[in-house]
Amino acid sequence: MFKVLVADKIADEGLALLKQQPDVEFTNQPKWNPGELAGVIGNYDGVIIRSGVKIKAEDLAKPGRLKGIARAGVGVDNVDVEAATRAGVLVMNTPDANTITTAEHAVALMLALSRKLAGADAHVRAGLWERNKYMGTQLAGKTLGIIGLGRIGRAVAKRAAGLEMKVLAYDPFFFAESALDGQVRMIRDLDELLPQCDYITVHVPGDKTKGLIDAGRLARCRKGVRFINCARGGIIDEAALAEAIKSGSVGGAAIDVYDQEPPPKDHPLFGLGDKVLLTPHLGASTAEAQSAVSVDAVHELLLYLRGDGIQGAVNAGGIDLNLSEQEQAYADLARRMGSILGAIADKGFSTVTLRTNGELPKRIAPTLQRLGIIELLKAFISEPLNVVNVLHLAEQRGINLRLETLGQATQRAIQHSIELEIVDGDRKHTIIGTVFADNLPRVLCIKGYWMDMVPAGPMVLIVNRDKPGVIGLVGNTFGRMQINIADMTISRKGDKALMLLKLDAPPTAEAMDALAADSGIEVVKALNLPLLSKEPHA
Repeated sequence: MFKVLVADKIADEGLALLKQQPDVEFTNQPKWNPGELAGVIGNYDGVIIRSGVKIKAEDLAKPGRLKGIARAGVGVDNVDVEAATRAGVLVMNTPDANTITTAEHAVALMLALSRKLAGADAHVRAGLWERNKYMGTQLAGKTLGIIGLGRIGRAVAKRAAGLEMKVLAYDPFFFAESALDGQVRMIRDLDELLPQCDYITVHVPGDKTKGLIDAGRLARCRKGVRFINCARGGIIDEAALAEAIKSGSVGGAAIDVYDQEPPPKDHPLFGLGDKVLLTPHLGASTAEAQSAVSVDAVHELLLYLRGDGIQGAVNAGGIDLNLSEQEQAYADLARRMGSILGAIADKGFSTVTLRTNGELPKRIAPTLQRLGIIELLKAFISEPLNVVNVLHLAEQRGINLRLETLGQATQRAIQHSIELEIVDGDRKHTIIGTVFADNLPRVLCIKGYWMDMVPAGPMVLIVNRDKPGVIGLVGNTFGRMQINIADMTISRKGDKALMLLKLDAPPTAEAMDALAADSGIEVVKALNLPLLSKEPHA
């Protein structure tokens, strides 16, 4: 008998489905006081939540029999996924159930903004009838630009094509020339897309896209363009958008999500009349979607608990990879290498190659490839990634995936090492790592710079011109801001050098900006890797 805790309010259809299962005993308790969940969560095989309950690291400190957490909805911001992974708990969400309703809301906002429906409704309710004030714009024949062609972006594209709009799209991880049987023309450069569009809608994850549409990019747009955001708050700079609307360069905006929710009373988009349409994060708020996410969450959790498969997983912690202790160390190394390379890769790439050197990593090369690519892509792809779907989702976007098992991966390769490489045109970034006898992950080489560093915790990677004073600048900058450097490695190549620093705490934005502003520093990237379960010996 599986014990399931419904720890949040879900639709009646989800509860009814649980009642129908002869092998399930469930408790429905949607309200919790602080600290209560930690005391009982280990008594259940699975937990179902929505957005009202947070599952923190302390709640998972004693996981007991807990195997899976199913989030009825898209985001998992209310679950400490890293803690769940450490505890061997699979975290799932239900992104597909919200796809259609969110896409419909984006199209509804576009239509309502174009026809000034909110203002017209208020006008008639006030007993007025000045129709000329509400002259609208038709969508047929207009060009829609879609930023992010994931599942929601594709659903919007289908509906826009049905409205006889011309559809363009930008997605750094979609490399085909067109999509949806030629209905969507892909544009490889975002700055090339912007000036071609009458309407622009964003459908990208929020992790690395905050401020993606800033004042500079707003200035590149076609005069009178209208923006729609049903994705994540902050993707469009709200203050810059308000100024652009006031100046007339942007014709209007329809916004469902905000950098701060609910938005403050002095929000810059308030008071701009019918040029702006605002809704309170309603993208997934339909009866059908609420029912669907609840039913999908129940299905996913029971599928996993019964050992029948995995759907909607956002981590790989609960998957039995049947790895030895040494193989688990290489799996951890592959994840960390993917995270580092993902931070370096601020643009898209067309090819990802994983190479192994030696028999030990060769035995689990396909698993290492998947784990590395998951971490490499997770900040750029909105779909949940796991070892089951990561290759499919990458290939769906035209990314060429290569797996090579070599006797000698590079000139200085060490036996039992792995190498992860990304390529786009003439740009190439490579990272090489290994595991020594202490079973700790080691980074040996980044971008051709050789080193020996255990990658863990808060880190900063710097590429600079190899000249006197740069190391002092870095040390003084962090010292001045009370940021302690725990470890540092420096590697030189030609007239450049690479520094990899381990810090006691994540660097502040002020510190990163100060380093980036120096003319001698060409690249500065912050990394935040998982801590190690054991630290290397001094």
